[in-house]
Amino acid sequence: MPTVDMPLEELKTYRGTNPRPADFDAYWERALDEGRSTDPEVELVKADFAAPGVAECFDLFFTGVRGARIHAKYLRPTAAPKSHPAVLQFHGYSGSAGPWWEKLAFVATGFSVAAMDCRGQGGSSEDTGGVKGNTLKGHIIRGLALDDSPDNLLFRHIFLDTVQLARVVMGFDEVDEGRVGAMGGSQGGGLTLACIGLEPRIKRAAPVYPFLSDYKRVWEMDLAENAYRELKDFFRHFDPLHEREEEIFTRLGYIDVENLAPRTKAEVLMGTGLMDDICPPSTQFAAYNKIGSPKEMALYPDFGHEGLPGFADRAFEFLAGL
Repeated sequence: MPTVDMPLEELKTYRGTNPRPADFDAYWERALDEGRSTDPEVELVKADFAAPGVAECFDLFFTGVRGARIHAKYLRPTAAPKSHPAVLQFHGYSGSAGPWWEKLAFVATGFSVAAMDCRGQGGSSEDTGGVKGNTLKGHIIRGLALDDSPDNLLFRHIFLDTVQLARVVMGFDEVDEGRVGAMGGSQGGGLTLACIGLEPRIKRAAPVYPFLSDYKRVWEMDLAENAYRELKDFFRHFDPLHEREEEIFTRLGYIDVENLAPRTKAEVLMGTGLMDDICPPSTQFAAYNKIGSPKEMALYPDFGHEGLPGFADRAFEFLAGL
């Protein structure tokens, strides 16, 4: 079977390389407390886009940790029962929530849809900054400087934004909080895993080749390029002799979704290509193998970080069963 990584039998038992900080659970409980204490100040603004007879469309704004105003596209069906399911959607690295029309298949099935813009990326969400050191080339290394606090890691804040979005949507009168799912690819897959690890009420999730998992494994495979390039840049600028390598990867462990995976309660359907040299298969299996809830992985032996034929339809049917 083709692979750019370990043999499949080894992938099925691999549980990650990146260090897990000793205070990982306390770190995230403290972070969740900060999120819970943040008033979301929800605002719904009627969108310019219209889908008459199908959906009501809104620009949804809420406040995340550190005071950032986060934007999401929110659509709700015009003729659905008051209590209906919802799906949260998360986009790829540097992107945005995407076009309105792409959400209409779920709306036509009776779902509300909330698609979040990650702070500081291609959409309309706010990035309030406030960290030391380099912010030039990427978000993994935001807050990574070792004389800064790990509480300032940007992906900590983005992970908490996914939780805040889930809480906001679950609090809407029209949404059944017991029938909420999540989905996304690449960064969106990583954020899906983070969201379900931190918000146990989410029932189903369909991540595709998740990013943000097992950073040290990426490094050891010499694949710190493309989406992970900033890891190499960080070492070149701030630790050229790798004297603090273990500290750096341990700090990254706070925002490593493989470490959040054991908290998952949701049923999971994951799509993975065994030729993926952007988010290597072993990094995806590191998270998948730690999920203890019902799960299934759709494996594509000849595919990499690209469209996986049939998976989008399968994920739609999986989530539509909420």
